[in-house]
Amino acid sequence: MVRLVMILLGVDYLRTRWRTVLTLGLLSIALGAVVFTDALDGALYFPIMPFALLMLLEGLATLAVAWTGMGGQRTLRYVKGTTFCLSAMLVLIGGEHGNFALSLIFGTLFLVDGTLQIISARVVRFRRWRLATAGGVLEIAIAIFFYQPYPDHYAGTVAYCVAFGLFFGGWNMILLATRVRRMAANPAVEGAAKAAMQNANDSTHAPPAVAGVVFDGPPAPDEAALTVHVWTPVGSARAQPRRQLIVDRYIAAVDRNGTISTGHAALETPEGVYISLYPAIEIDRSPNEFSRTLRATRENDVPGLFQPDYATESRTWCPSTQQVRIRNYDPERLARFWDAYRRDTTYNLTYRNCSSSVARALEAAIEGASARVWGKGGGWKPLVRIMATPELWVAAQVRKRAATMAWTPGLTLDYARALSMLADPRPSGWVKMARIAVATMYRSRQRWRAEEHAAAQARETAAGTMERGSR
Repeated sequence: MVRLVMILLGVDYLRTRWRTVLTLGLLSIALGAVVFTDALDGALYFPIMPFALLMLLEGLATLAVAWTGMGGQRTLRYVKGTTFCLSAMLVLIGGEHGNFALSLIFGTLFLVDGTLQIISARVVRFRRWRLATAGGVLEIAIAIFFYQPYPDHYAGTVAYCVAFGLFFGGWNMILLATRVRRMAANPAVEGAAKAAMQNANDSTHAPPAVAGVVFDGPPAPDEAALTVHVWTPVGSARAQPRRQLIVDRYIAAVDRNGTISTGHAALETPEGVYISLYPAIEIDRSPNEFSRTLRATRENDVPGLFQPDYATESRTWCPSTQQVRIRNYDPERLARFWDAYRRDTTYNLTYRNCSSSVARALEAAIEGASARVWGKGGGWKPLVRIMATPELWVAAQVRKRAATMAWTPGLTLDYARALSMLADPRPSGWVKMARIAVATMYRSRQRWRAEEHAAAQARETAAGTMERGSR
């Protein structure tokens, strides 16, 4: 999450506030240690019931406004609201059964995540796979801690979760502060700050004026915006695919002939940038060879080529099956990144593929996006806004999974959708619901007035008819 916050806010914004961020991180870790120690003996001073009530209110409030979201945002709000309500109800029920159920839920989540991280790291063998394996082992250790009853027989489950959240949040803030302290450029966007512009015409486009703007939905078809094109594995399969839950969404689809389709991703802007990396020589994707080509090692590097434009690629293959469009991006930063990135045409199925190229280009394009929207007048509003946006957590989890496994079209699609909510912020659910309610009331009043006017005219007509009849 640290690198993602650096990307969204930009180094210039964070460098002037690194001391405050560092202080908050240290306080968060200290508070987490107090909460964790308090829970060890089972006699909790932590206000568990008020905390559960706050969780329940937050869950109910989220469910109340979930229907106002757009697409994936709506689904995310329903998931968040349901999760908060379920956890709060288990706490309020109390007793050994509620605490035991919570321990099983949290422990299983850590166990599954840690196991997947270890397996993917050992299979892919990217540069820092040993560090990722150690992180997976730590998650499994936390899962075991939740599973076993010692020392409090599950009475401190919620307090432990709060403590771990404070630990990890504080550690992330400390890392963020120490990294931006002396930075002149953002290392989270590799290559963007090192490349010089070769053509002045490529940098004539300034970032859009989006300060204080809240967008009520995705860009219109005729609106200038960055577009992420995704060909899903199922949608790009040559023959009828064999449906496999999750696998054909995020990894690959296998058709009835046994051919593996991994899908594709590309990025396009109105300024003429088109990033679509493809192997110059077709890679053997048979089931027997596929596991070998997954390794992010030098022997799996092959020559690659960049497609000229979307019209050519869609005409020679097929149109993209999903598109994500973003208004708030920086064409100049993207052009600098693209100028440096296209000099190397190496293709690797795992660590340098079409999806990883799009993800890195997207990060270069939206660097500082949140600061551009919420940074007018200075202050902490940009940081508070993105921290309060659920899509930040989703984008961070997708990025983490891709970093420990590999970028795939499915992960790129989810990542682009989450970043679009952060770069082009949507209105608050309560604001949108209030606006819809006011509009509904206004339309109702207009309808009532029209009905009253029609009724009055009908009465006048009937009175006139009766008067003529009496004569």
